[in-house]
Amino acid sequence: MAGRFVRASKYRHVFGKSTKKESCYDNLHISRNAWDTNLVKANPEYISVNWESGGGGAFAVIPVNEKGRLPEQIPLFRGHTSAVLDTDWNPFNDRIIASASDDGKIFIWEVPQGFSLYSDAEEPNDVSPVSRLAGHSRKAGHVLFNPAAENILASASGDFTIKLWDIGTGKSHLTLKHKDTIQSLSWNANGTCLATTSRDKVIRIWDVRQERAAHEVAGHTGAKASRVVWMGEHDRLATTGFSKMSDRQLALWDAGSPSQPIGGFTTLDSISGVCMPFWDDGTQMLYLAGKGDGNIRYFEYENDKFEFLSEYKSGDPQRGLAFVPRRGINVHENEVMKAYKTVNDSYIEPISFTVPRRAEVFQSDIYPPATGTKPAVSAAEWLSGKDGVPSKIDLESIYEGNAPVEVPSGYKPPTPASAPTPAKASSPVKKEPEPTPVQRAPPPSISEQKGSIAAMASKFQDDEEANSDDDASSFEEISRPAQRTAPVAPKADPKPVSPIKTSPTKVSPPKASPGSQPTPASRQNVTSPVATSTPGVSSSSNGSVESSLEQIKSLLEAQTKTITAQSEKISKLAQEVDSLKSKVNADAEKKVRELELKLEAYES
Repeated sequence: MAGRFVRASKYRHVFGKSTKKESCYDNLHISRNAWDTNLVKANPEYISVNWESGGGGAFAVIPVNEKGRLPEQIPLFRGHTSAVLDTDWNPFNDRIIASASDDGKIFIWEVPQGFSLYSDAEEPNDVSPVSRLAGHSRKAGHVLFNPAAENILASASGDFTIKLWDIGTGKSHLTLKHKDTIQSLSWNANGTCLATTSRDKVIRIWDVRQERAAHEVAGHTGAKASRVVWMGEHDRLATTGFSKMSDRQLALWDAGSPSQPIGGFTTLDSISGVCMPFWDDGTQMLYLAGKGDGNIRYFEYENDKFEFLSEYKSGDPQRGLAFVPRRGINVHENEVMKAYKTVNDSYIEPISFTVPRRAEVFQSDIYPPATGTKPAVSAAEWLSGKDGVPSKIDLESIYEGNAPVEVPSGYKPPTPASAPTPAKASSPVKKEPEPTPVQRAPPPSISEQKGSIAAMASKFQDDEEANSDDDASSFEEISRPAQRTAPVAPKADPKPVSPIKTSPTKVSPPKASPGSQPTPASRQNVTSPVATSTPGVSSSSNGSVESSLEQIKSLLEAQTKTITAQSEKISKLAQEVDSLKSKVNADAEKKVRELELKLEAYES
């Protein structure tokens, strides 16, 4: 394990949690149209899903709190003469939604106040559009609201154009012309630039109000569709696509100079489904969900790299997926992102991505401010050249059940600043051990005291001390005489000698006698003058050494006596056992002989 380390991240253990079937949105008729779209879009209040219906196109709006099996007949949003291909919610009004259809029209809808799928009427009343935007000559495949300007909508069509609409006036003011079918589009954070991918395998970054492409660069070389997502307030793009060998790829681009992807194209796998990217600007995480897959990968963006975190695995494949804006997540359960995925074209399953923590207070380190519902500029200001990033809201106010509190767009929570304070407080603690060398200032006196202690210990040595090894530790010099006193005991048998060597360390602590308790204390007294090296304590230390040695000697003598007594008892017991064995054997032989005689008598 040498050289390995784990990258520090607050979101390293994020995991996806599925929902029980009774908490899903069941009994749906999701569109089976082959157009490459996400099929569903979501905000904190409603979910929109493209509907499979006859007699013109329609889509359904489901309130998020109406879970379970839906009625057989529900009110639909009807008005298109052909299938609905895409929808998008207004980021500043949760009741306004735009739709694009195969009939080439863009419709604007408003969800009625108190809208519900359950009613007492025999036939539900469908909802009609409030505005119709006409201008495309072929089918409209994508719609996307500007994330910073109010009422600015981009729509992509099969006529190879993207039109910019002011839905308040119903007019198209700008047009971006492409050379092939547009496959995906994404705004930057302040709504001034638009990134697109198209069937000609070119990634374009548009200066929208100048109606020109600031950059055009070759993207993924595969023939299948590619997707692009602008990474929030970063000047970076993330794209997914295919290689010539039909391997799914991920790439990171610098929007300022996108000549080559940063770090090249990263191969994900060889599955054939289109990979849908979703960017979360709060947690700096990128989610990848493939069509036909049951899994959702998620990465963390750091140092111009995507660091793989984990993968949500499921056996149910998805055709469509939508993520909720961060102001709609559940901060009480440490939820950092929430998604809705379509399953088997019959129901929608919520998926909660959660940081596993047990704290019952607001976790400010994983919840930076989220984009609010107040636009940075109006449509007229944006068209005149103004721009800006929308104000954000503090999620802690939502956690406490209060109205959302707005904070500046560049606001950062103060908790990261308070995190290093304990580290600073611990730094002076590390400096406290520095005075310890000052106590060891007079090291020369150690040798003198060691010599004096050795001299005192030599008085108690026995005559058998022939080979002695000199060690640097004074503690060992004191313990050696204790071991050599073992042969002095009477009746020195070879058997009891071995336990005597281990007895000073193992037997003395558990003794409750008063003589055993001062033994560790006396040893501390012996070592203390050596450690502190104070010459004034030498006389008192000598007396303590003598008393400790006498106590040790008396303990060893007592132990040897008890051991010899026990050995004598053991020998007596062994003799008794042998005598009993001999008696038993004699009795047994007599009984066997008697039985043999009886057997011979019976046989005769």
